[in-house]
Amino acid sequence: MREIGWGLAVLLSLSGLPGEAQAGEAEELAAARELFKRNIRAIQERDREAYLACYLDSDRLVRTSFEGHQLGIAGLSSSTAPSGSDEWPEELLARDLRLSWVEDGVVYGTYRYLVVEDGEATSGISERLFVRTEQGFRIAVTTAFAAPPGTPPPPIALVGATLYTGDGAERIENAVVLIRNGKIESVGSGSAPDSVPEGIDTVDLRGRFLIPGLIDTHVHYSQTGSADGRPDALDLRDRYPYEQAMADNRLHPERFHRAFLYAGVTAVFDAGGYPWTRDLAAATEHGTEAPHVVAAGPLLSTLVPPQLTLVDQSQFVLMEDEDVIRRAVRSHAAQGSAAIKLWMVLREPDHLEEFIDQARIAADEALGLELPVVVHATELEMARGAVLAGAKLLVHSVQDQPVDEDFIQAAAASGVFYCPTLIVGGGYLDLYARRITPELERQLEQVDATVRQRVLATREIERDARFTDAVLERIAGRQERQKQIMFDNLKRLHEAGVPVVMGTDAGNPMTLHGPSAHVEMEAMQEAGLTPLAVLTAATRDAARALGRGSDLGLLLPGYIADLVVLEEDPAEDIAHVRSILKVVRGGQVRDRQRLKP
Repeated sequence: MREIGWGLAVLLSLSGLPGEAQAGEAEELAAARELFKRNIRAIQERDREAYLACYLDSDRLVRTSFEGHQLGIAGLSSSTAPSGSDEWPEELLARDLRLSWVEDGVVYGTYRYLVVEDGEATSGISERLFVRTEQGFRIAVTTAFAAPPGTPPPPIALVGATLYTGDGAERIENAVVLIRNGKIESVGSGSAPDSVPEGIDTVDLRGRFLIPGLIDTHVHYSQTGSADGRPDALDLRDRYPYEQAMADNRLHPERFHRAFLYAGVTAVFDAGGYPWTRDLAAATEHGTEAPHVVAAGPLLSTLVPPQLTLVDQSQFVLMEDEDVIRRAVRSHAAQGSAAIKLWMVLREPDHLEEFIDQARIAADEALGLELPVVVHATELEMARGAVLAGAKLLVHSVQDQPVDEDFIQAAAASGVFYCPTLIVGGGYLDLYARRITPELERQLEQVDATVRQRVLATREIERDARFTDAVLERIAGRQERQKQIMFDNLKRLHEAGVPVVMGTDAGNPMTLHGPSAHVEMEAMQEAGLTPLAVLTAATRDAARALGRGSDLGLLLPGYIADLVVLEEDPAEDIAHVRSILKVVRGGQVRDRQRLKP
């Protein structure tokens, strides 16, 4: 952790400090607590004068960290910059403030912190030693040390909200959720003082609503949300080199991490991309600044678009023959893929049986290695073949025709999860038309500036001559017909008991990582699902589809503490999921505005 003026000090000796013990223990604890709060508040408000006034004006003061120490108030003063300077943290969260009376005139205290500097978050513990002087209590010792990676946040209780567990059960009024070690320890109801253990910080959520963190089961970190990530759809490589766009994605996944958290999405499934996407799982699992990422790695595919391949790596494996398919599955298992993704793009009906056979081979090898199979299938017969082969998750709707009873029964019996992915096609139409809709403009305020700039730049690019008004009108008409088929199929499958999950295909042009989840959920409601059914699809059932049903997706004891605080009731309208006030990831409670990319 970088040494900065607000932290890190230790007193070499307490001997000779002015002041005599007069107050009782309780009074001294109260005085020290008030100074402690003033000290933290001064940091948060960047009030240099109030900050310095908290410290002992003595050459015995030593700022200390792993880097060593410095002596005296003068050093503290010179390294503390005025309000607004880079020396102040962007954000400081102080939790679990604890005080112990040592002796007359001496109080020891600690707090657990999360500090954001230069966009990066660090958590740890900070100490204070308070001594009584002629001017009252002053800080004579202050240290701050970063916690080892994976250290959970301090315990906390969320009190007073109306809670939806995520499984469609009756809501809990005046809920009390106790979080400890990054997990939910208990869920109850009540307002009595003894409903929260002594010493646990509380967050008052009266009048608010609590839901599990949302889960997007269909995203791509190897795409950007704009045309630079899909040159096969709109080739802008002369303006935005594809190699650089992919390097930026690999080096800066936090652009998408923060957009997901800002949208209340606390877990995602990366349904195919470059090999480095697999590394995101370990990098995000125990942190609080990113969603959990479950990743498939490169897609086993029926075609390989040359525009989407780098000279030194690929996000596709062409299923040339049985040997290639089986070796690719084994390699994925060895490299840590969480699933096998099959990209079954059926452009010629004559290839249907060949593709279904490829799916059977891949599924046979994958299931033998206990790897789930995820299939992109937009045609009924391809989806039927995937279900019979043993697919666990279908991403994209059946959109070419209504599902029949045989398919419905087979899907229900197999337990396959159905991710309708309703909105992604509209993004391509907007791209072809060079159109930024009011909804997309709203979403662009919720994503990283680099994404926002490139999406907005689409309006300045001359429209491809192929996409005349007449052509765009025909595409729109076709999409409208497909939309109705997708809606009807979704409702029928849901009513038949096929588990439905929420997924966006985020990363495709105009389908943004994070806020597109809200639009997808609203489309599912428009298709005929109730708000609570959509919520279950985006929480409990989405977690099950990812193989995380035992620790994600529900607000129950033992589950990871990923929650979202809403201002409005999602049971009335799923659009109320947009009214996010706070996001809790791994037990760390953050105001939503602090997460804005």
